Order: sequence, then structure tokens, then C-alpha cells
Amino acid sequence: MTDSVRTTSAWARFWERGGWWRAIVLAVAYIGLYNVFSLAFIPLAKHVAEGSAAAILVEYILPLAIGGALLVGFALSLGWLGPLFARQRITGHGWMWIAVIAVLTFNILHLVTIDYAAIGFEVVATWLLAGLFIGFAEELLTRGLVIRLLRNAGYREITVALVSSAVFAGLHASNLLTGQTLFATAFQLVYTFAFGLCMYLALRVTGNLIWPILLHASTDPTIFLSSAHSVDSPLTAIAGLGNFAVIAAALALVWFIRDDRKTELKAPVHMR
Repeated sequence: MTDSVRTTSAWARFWERGGWWRAIVLAVAYIGLYNVFSLAFIPLAKHVAEGSAAAILVEYILPLAIGGALLVGFALSLGWLGPLFARQRITGHGWMWIAVIAVLTFNILHLVTIDYAAIGFEVVATWLLAGLFIGFAEELLTRGLVIRLLRNAGYREITVALVSSAVFAGLHASNLLTGQTLFATAFQLVYTFAFGLCMYLALRVTGNLIWPILLHASTDPTIFLSSAHSVDSPLTAIAGLGNFAVIAAALALVWFIRDDRKTELKAPVHMR
């Protein structure tokens, strides 16, 4: 089914109406299922060495693979999967590249400040693979499905940017359940909200969901590996400023987001 064909099932009509609360329902359902899957793999995790490639596979890749598959199934059930990965109808502006450059610059700095000899090729490769699963699942959910739901409801683009980023940040609040401190989680929420804004701008300026996915995929593993296993280099100190740089870039750029759509999405079902 394509955008040009009116959906007829009650399930499809419900989601086609969009809205911020449907976006939250979807995100809560996803993070709930993801945590359930993570718990289900705990018995396997007990049999692998902490920090090993096998541990990364069990603790991250397997739950994310199932979560991503569920999101794909959800999108397929609505006929949205193709449109989500098609050329975006709402285009971007040149200044939006600043967000992409800010994230990518520090990803590269993290990449070159990793102590590869101390970690080992197998662990690095597995983390990079995990990054692909993280980027795919989280971007498909927040920059794909959530933005679709918000746009279907007719919200202005500044609202789409802020709400989708808030939903993305909210996903990480569940880290409190894993023992992460309140202070660390609070800072992570600020950072992930800013990072979400950068990914929204990346979606706008590149015009395709695949690019935020890849940009996100290069972020998580390089930050973790550089933070946990960094070389003694002046670049390491600069790379450590990445979170603050992303926050600063997002907070500066968000003021320039305008609702200047040249081609509007079709009206949601309930507005026709």
C-alpha cells in the first residue's frame, strides 16, 4: 500500500490520524518490549565474559534486532515502510548541515582516539555492528514513525522537531532501571534531546532516513569506545567535549526551524 491509497482497516485508520500521544504510546510500547527482551537474554549474558564481543551481542544486538524487526513489522502493517525510506517531502536548508557536521566531527575524533590495541578487533567490530542496530531501531522509531505520526496530525515543523526529540530523549530515561545514577541520566536526557534535534535536522537536509540512521550508528559505539578505551592524546580531550558541542549546536540551531513546507503531506484521514 502506498500513500496514495486510503487505508481502510481500523488499525491503520487509528495510526493514520497521528498525534503526539500516539507517538508516546508507540515509544513506550517499544521501550517496554526492548527491556523485556533484554531481561530475557540475561541467562545468556551470565555465560559470556563482561565486555566481550559475545556480551555485546547478547546485551545489545539481539534485543535491538528483535525491537527493530517489530518496528519494521509495525510500519509494514500500515503501509509506511516504503514511504519512510523514500525521499522526504519536506526539504531542508543549507544551514542544517551544521548539525550533521557537529555530530560527524566528534564521531571522527572519537574514532581516532580509541586505543584499538587495548580493545581488540573483535570487540571493536562488534560494537560497530551494534551501532548499526542502535541507529536503525532508534531512528526508524523516532525520526521515522514518530515524525510521521506528528506530521499526519498537522503539527508545525518546530513542534515535530521538539516532540520527536523529547520522545527520543525519553527512551533513555529507562537507564535508571539499570542502575545509572539520577545525575548521569538527567545529563543524558539533555544530551539525547539535543542529539535528537541534530538527527531531525540531518533528516531534513539529507532528505532520506538512511542518513540519520548511519550518522546515529557511528555515534554510540565511537563515544563508548573512546570514553572507555582512549589513547593519551590532545585529541582525546577535544573529543571529550563532543556532548557539549552537540548540545550547543542543537540549542542554537533550533531557533531557525521554520514551518516553510513547500510540499505538504497529505491531510490525515480524519481531516479529509
